[in-house]
Amino acid sequence: QPKVYTHEDKPGFSKKTIISDKDKKKNGSAMDDRKKPNKKEKIKKGYEQNQSSIEYDEISGEITKIRVRKSGVNEKKKHAPVVAAVIDHAVITSTDITIKQLSEKIGKSVAEIIKKLFFEYQIVKTINDNIDFDTAELISSDFGVTLKLELEKTSEEKLIEFHDENDDDAANKVVRPPIVTIMGHVDHGKTSILDYIRKSHVASGEAGGITQHIGAYTIQVPADNGEKKTITFLDTPGHEAFTAMRARGANITDIAVIVVAADDGIMPQTVEAIHHAKAAGVQMIVAINKMDKPTANPDKILQQLADNDVLVDEWNGDVPAVRVSAKTGQNIDQLLDVILMVAEMQELKANPDRSAHGTIIEARLDKGKGPVATVLVQNGTLHTGDFIVAGMAIGRVRAMFDDKGRSVSKATPSMPVSVLGLQEVPNAGDQMMVVVDEKLSRQVVEERKAKEKIEKLKARKTSLEDVFSRIEEGKLKDLNLILKADVQGSVEAVKASLLRLSNDEVKVHVVHSGVGAINESDVSLADTTNAIIIGFNIRPDTN
Repeated sequence: QPKVYTHEDKPGFSKKTIISDKDKKKNGSAMDDRKKPNKKEKIKKGYEQNQSSIEYDEISGEITKIRVRKSGVNEKKKHAPVVAAVIDHAVITSTDITIKQLSEKIGKSVAEIIKKLFFEYQIVKTINDNIDFDTAELISSDFGVTLKLELEKTSEEKLIEFHDENDDDAANKVVRPPIVTIMGHVDHGKTSILDYIRKSHVASGEAGGITQHIGAYTIQVPADNGEKKTITFLDTPGHEAFTAMRARGANITDIAVIVVAADDGIMPQTVEAIHHAKAAGVQMIVAINKMDKPTANPDKILQQLADNDVLVDEWNGDVPAVRVSAKTGQNIDQLLDVILMVAEMQELKANPDRSAHGTIIEARLDKGKGPVATVLVQNGTLHTGDFIVAGMAIGRVRAMFDDKGRSVSKATPSMPVSVLGLQEVPNAGDQMMVVVDEKLSRQVVEERKAKEKIEKLKARKTSLEDVFSRIEEGKLKDLNLILKADVQGSVEAVKASLLRLSNDEVKVHVVHSGVGAINESDVSLADTTNAIIIGFNIRPDTN
């Protein structure tokens, strides 16, 4: 039975109140609504309660007295104060840095840096704003920190470094076939000479000619010692393609064969071809074609060549000249022998044991195969499975075919191959390089696209006033010019006036001059030689 208290027994009660032990446990006392601390909370606070030392009020159950002792279990350990390390020098890897990053580098608070920028340099910046290296260096020195700039290598630099690691030691180099381009006027027989060489040097069992047009082909020429020597011909449409490739940095040609018709003479396109070859620093060979015609006059051709600063070996010059006929085959073999002789004098060599690099000759999109590119390997050996980058295109070599349409697993120096596996179509003249992995190739292309975007924004038209102002400022040391005028007299007069501008500080070079409208060939040559085109009383053609 619950104990019954009355107002007679205890003062403060006005009526009978029944309080059970169960109610005490459940609700505590009616006189105390406060929540009692449980044991878990007491231990958490670092105190251990001694039950025998707790006294309760008999009626209300309220705690009246507590004696406690401190527990040593959860007592916090006292640590010595941490002293921050003093930073006296720091390194950053980019030309600009945020305030937050600088704070972390030099060990100063963001507030200190922002305050110093504002009060001492009147520069208003927030935590995520960028400042250039010069400003960051100045601020750091004020705080007694020496800041250094060590730029991180770009992906392009890593790619070049990877190829430079393949040391081209002389002991590893072997003789490679010469790469030949045939150039000249449109009707003087470039294609006829190429066709005759190709058909007359088709190996047995390959009747019917080349099964695939890939922009380049190789032929085997019997040598005096009985061995066969290889020559690689670029089957490109004249000097326009030759120059377009050079404009992208592709110096792939070893020898340029300049074709001149014996019954016609030197034409404007012939002069352009000569200037293109000279600008590229390529050894020339003159092929005087159509010697089978009765009106052929080779001596006239030699005189015209001399007038254009091309002295042939017959005239004690250094340019070989061969009289040929693509129609009858006259002296075509002699022309090939001269090519091999010039190549031998040039000592053309390459290292087949290194990672490959070369040039895209031509590229197209095939409906069934996807992007197909003709690669001319210039150094190293290209294998199936290699990761490659060419201009803005990347990929992995899935398959390769030679100029006869045969599947091959590798391509050696001076060998043209049709490559499958690129993700997009590259441009003719793009440099092809083997990369370590796909990740690096993607990084290289991203950098190239960003660089191209910046260059497009910077591009602007050039005026003569701009050229003269750059000369006065001393920014221009070599001035390359291409001059086109309405008549030859104007060409000579303007050329003489421009050449008189040369002095000790600025050298003026007229790369090419001629009569007629400014054409695509002029623009290609200007792009290659970084020249300015000056037109006198003429306009550019429709292209």
